[in-house]
Formats: sequence, C-alpha cells, structure tokens
Amino acid sequence: MLLNITTTHQPASVLGFMLHKHPDKLQTVKLSIGKAHVFYPESSEEKTTVSLLLDIDPIDMVRGGRNLSGKGFALGQYVNDRPYVASSFMSVALSKAFSTAMNGKCSHDPNLVDVEMPFEVSLTSLPAPKGGELLIRNMFEPLGYEVELERYTLDEKFTEWGDSKYFTLNLKHTLKLKDLLSHLYVLIPALDNDKHYYVSNNEVEKLLDKGKEWLKDHPEKEQITKRYLFNLSHLSRKALEQLRDEDVEENEVEENVKKETLHTQRLKLVLEKLLASGAKNVIDLGCGEGKLIRMLIKEKQLEKIVGMDVSYQDLTKCKERLHWEEMAPKQKDRIDLFQGALTYQDDRLAGFDAATIVEVIEHMDESRLQSFERVVFEFAKPKTVFLTTPNGEYNVLYESMEENTMRHTDHRFEWTRAEFETWANKVAETYNYTVSFLPIGEEDSKVGAPSQMAIFNHGN
Repeated sequence: MLLNITTTHQPASVLGFMLHKHPDKLQTVKLSIGKAHVFYPESSEEKTTVSLLLDIDPIDMVRGGRNLSGKGFALGQYVNDRPYVASSFMSVALSKAFSTAMNGKCSHDPNLVDVEMPFEVSLTSLPAPKGGELLIRNMFEPLGYEVELERYTLDEKFTEWGDSKYFTLNLKHTLKLKDLLSHLYVLIPALDNDKHYYVSNNEVEKLLDKGKEWLKDHPEKEQITKRYLFNLSHLSRKALEQLRDEDVEENEVEENVKKETLHTQRLKLVLEKLLASGAKNVIDLGCGEGKLIRMLIKEKQLEKIVGMDVSYQDLTKCKERLHWEEMAPKQKDRIDLFQGALTYQDDRLAGFDAATIVEVIEHMDESRLQSFERVVFEFAKPKTVFLTTPNGEYNVLYESMEENTMRHTDHRFEWTRAEFETWANKVAETYNYTVSFLPIGEEDSKVGAPSQMAIFNHGN
C-alpha cells in the first residue's frame, strides 16, 4: 500500500523539514509485522512529493497464533487483503513515521506548523466496505477536500462479477500539514472498518487526541467514531459523550441548542440555591449521567454527595464522566452512587440536608406521583428539596414543535405554571413544608419561562 503527499507550496522543499525526513535518504520505520519506507520521488523548490510505502509480512501476521488478518471468514488467516490495502497498518505507519509533524511540531521553523499549504494526496487500495464511494465522499468532502475516486473491478477478465470494495483515492485541499495527517490517521481505518489489533479504551484516547478539534463539527462524526472503534458500542458511546462534553451540539437544530443552554442555566440555579441553603450534604435523585454531580463535587461546602438513578447504564456513564477509577480515595469517600427508584421507600434516601430532583417527575406517570411524594417528603424528608420541571405553556414558542406534543417522547406530562404550583402547594401542606417558586430561563410576558423550580423547606 502506497501513500503519496505532494505540495506546491513555495518553497516546496520545506515539506522535508516539516516531516523531519531528509529528501535525499531512504528511511525505514519498523512496524510490528513489517516495515514502512519513507522516500521522496520528487523534491524541488517548486514541487515536493513524499511517499510512505508499507511492506507487511503476511506470514508474520498469523505466526505464533497472533492472527492479525482482521475480521472476516474462517480462512481469513490464509487468504486476506490485509498486507495489500490501506488500513490500520497505514494509520500506525503514519503515526510512527510522521509523529512530530502530526503533533504540530517543527524544530526547523515552528511557524510552518500553522501555515496552510496546497496538498495533493494519492492513496492506493483503500477499502470502503458498507458504504463505497458515497461513504468516502461523506467523510472527506465536509473537511474541504476535492475527492477523485477510481474503483477497481473484481476481475478484469470477468467484468460481470462487478466492482470490488477497493478504490484509489485522490485528494486536493489547502490546509495545515498536521490537520491533513490527523484526517488520514482517523479516516483510513474508519473507512476500512477493521483493526489489526485489540481495540480498547486506548483507542478512544487516540481518536480524541487526533480528531477532537475537527471531528466534533463533522456531520458524520457518529459513523466515523463507530467505525474507527470497530463498532464497539461501549467505546463509541464513551468517545461521543466526550465530544459532546466539549459543547459541540452546534449541528443540532436551534431549539435543541437552546435546551442545552437552558439546562446549563437550570443546573447553575439549582447549585446557587443549594449552596445558599447552607446544606452540607445532598442527594441528587434521578442523577442520570451526573452533570449536576460534576458541579457539586467542586464545592468544598458539600461534605457528602450522593446520586441515585433507576438506570444502571446511566450510573455507569456517571462514573465514567467522573473518572471514578482514577479518582483520589479522599474524593471517592465523599461521593456515593447507587441504583434505586423514587416510587419505593428506601432508607438510603433519609438524613440529607438537601435533595435535588432536576427534570425527573415529568418522566413518571401521574398516577405514580403520590408514591413519589411519600417516598421523598414523608419518608426521606430532606430539609430542603429543589425540584424542577418544564413549563408546558412555553412550548408554543418552539417553532419545530407540533401542537399538543411534548419536548421529549418520554415525558408523561408537562405542567403549566398554575398546575405545577397547585401540585407543589398541596405537597407542602400535606408534608409540613413551605414552598416558593422560581422561573428558569428567559421569561416571556405571556407564557413565562421554559422551565420552573419549586424550593421546599421543611417546617412551617
């Protein structure tokens, strides 16, 4: 498999300095099962081309039970395309041969790192199973590349067999060298949809390290992430969550961006009022993936922080987001997470200064609310309860929402301000609490704010 990178930037000879590979020398990089050769077919002030040629040993691929021939059929270790196609072998070779340039470093002239240059790229034998030409274009064209493709037939003597899954790819673009290399590093194995080595959490880190700056805005980020990570759902979820954590919801529709901003406002207001209450310990009921808990652990005022959710999967994500395994023992002693339901009495919920219930009750059937009320206000009986829920009146301002629909398919109800206040006042009266109300988000003069909060304080 052969990769050619050409530039006509003036002077074009700077490509050798940027790649830290001398144009007059054949240089070889050792791989786990072969070699990668770097050489320059052409090098002048007007035009310079660098080539990366992989020489993979097909015998070494399966020697000693290693079987690096990839996924496929039962005879894959005897008959496979791995030594001859652009795959994760090429990605590894890129990182080994051009690691300095890929990391955005140039000792000869650091200013060259940020210079956008015209590049032409040629890559032979690129596989694109389950997608073909459209898949290749959908991955490269949104990044600004001109794409030309030549597809190989299965056999020139038997044209009726049709086309193969292999292409020669030609790209043109003006961009930084480090960006070009990172695009190739991620997209080549994503197109191939295979890996010659075990895919673990380390691959998530590699993907984010090489692709975070551009992948977050890519319209095919989910497909790229899944294919790069060998379609392993738990790793794909982890990578996509970390991309979203960088506030990259820009490709979603406008009202979803507003809701994300609203949720940030909501959490900040809950945190502000919680700290003002003087609480030393708090339980987040329906903590989900832990967005509020991540804010709570930064506050020294809070000595004990507990999260409960009915979803084991969400609790697992919460631990991942908190970096639970790497957390310092002292910090870990301060936090507790457990699975539970808000409609069943649970002694673990009792004894807290404060409880937060953020956008939870609307996911319950209204017939279950009485059980919820007793669990929280009669048995757990926190000193202060901070409870938020959407304001159904505000829905008319969301242009994309149809009439008589809700913001989320899992919502069982979305109360008006009057309905919420009626319910909250009744709860307060029944269980010896006082209650006050606050709007959350920008208020409209007619329909109020998009969300609403009730603050319950125990004792009249």
